Amino acid sequence: MLIRSNMSTLEKQLHLGHLPPRPPMPGGLQSGSKMRMGPGRKRDFSPVPWSQYFESMEDVIVESETGKDIFRIYKSGSEGPVLLLLHGGGHSALSWAVFTTAIMSRIQCRVVAIDQRSHGETKVGNPEDLSAETMARDIGNVVEALYGDLLPPIMLIGHSMGGAIAVHIAAANLIPSLLGLCMIDVVEGTAMDALNSMQNFLRSRPKTFKSLENAIEWSVKSGQIRNLDSARVSMVGQVKQCEEAMTPEGPKAIVEGIIEEEEEDEDENEGQSITKRKKEDTETKKEQPFTWRIELSKTEKYWDGWFRGLSNLFLSCSIPKQLLLAGVDRLDKDLTIGQMQGKFQMQVLSECGHAVHEDAPDKVAEAVATFLVRHRFAEPVGGFQCMFPTC
Repeated sequence: MLIRSNMSTLEKQLHLGHLPPRPPMPGGLQSGSKMRMGPGRKRDFSPVPWSQYFESMEDVIVESETGKDIFRIYKSGSEGPVLLLLHGGGHSALSWAVFTTAIMSRIQCRVVAIDQRSHGETKVGNPEDLSAETMARDIGNVVEALYGDLLPPIMLIGHSMGGAIAVHIAAANLIPSLLGLCMIDVVEGTAMDALNSMQNFLRSRPKTFKSLENAIEWSVKSGQIRNLDSARVSMVGQVKQCEEAMTPEGPKAIVEGIIEEEEEDEDENEGQSITKRKKEDTETKKEQPFTWRIELSKTEKYWDGWFRGLSNLFLSCSIPKQLLLAGVDRLDKDLTIGQMQGKFQMQVLSECGHAVHEDAPDKVAEAVATFLVRHRFAEPVGGFQCMFPTC
């Protein structure tokens, strides 16, 4: 069952123009990742709406033991196979925005990008349960709600945590019409090794941002997302406005600090006018800052379940498979052997951070389009030429 979503205040503002190693990888913060601009040029860190990249937005209602779970999805296209896109931990369906435009210009397909549970605008009865089994079942339920018994051919594409969930979905045969599987920059060995440093990485991130623009600027300058176009739409799904009541680091403390200044400045005859002016400033400063939509540090107990045994699970899937990596050093022993045996197609995309599909959406679209056309799962459009002559 589908309902058209009610847009949040933030979304309305956007439309008027006025959001573990592996997922996400600590490697995203790399030296030299800051973009340089020529003298006198200023980058625009203002957010852009989802509608610049997707054709529609819907909420899918799924009945669960805890009531009704509501999954936010973004869609484009009306013909061809469905590319079901699963984002990484802490991210949202909006991380696929720029990629969606790129892939739609190359092949005839439909795109469905999903905010997974506890991420983006999705609302579930039990947001604490982020086990691989539950998250995989979620996607199967969303597909059933969307298409019923008339399942279209579906290609699963997942980044980081989303790639791991995609493998669990394929292995459990939760989508009977599955054509193929694509994992983006997630490998069991590297992921398991990186889990030990994940909490340190999460602690190194800012807890709050004074504005959405500030969050976008941080994401680009830190190297978390190297593509400014993608960051301007993607960060809208990663952060949210803080609640009124917060810890001392939050907006309450900021406002209280300003109030204390007012009391110090109040003096004799000028006291009243100064106090009035300071109160006006306080009202302006009361605009709530932004914080992360999901506290990834609290999901630690599920990290092992996302990634342990992932390589063999991936290799055991009988459908055509693709692995896109930011570096060849990501490969572990099982995948190295499997790749030599031709069990999957692998491609390394250089000069990318962990958010490969955001940093280089055209390269990822090129690789995915080639894979789909090569297997005759999709038809090329716009004069698209495969990367391999055998296509």
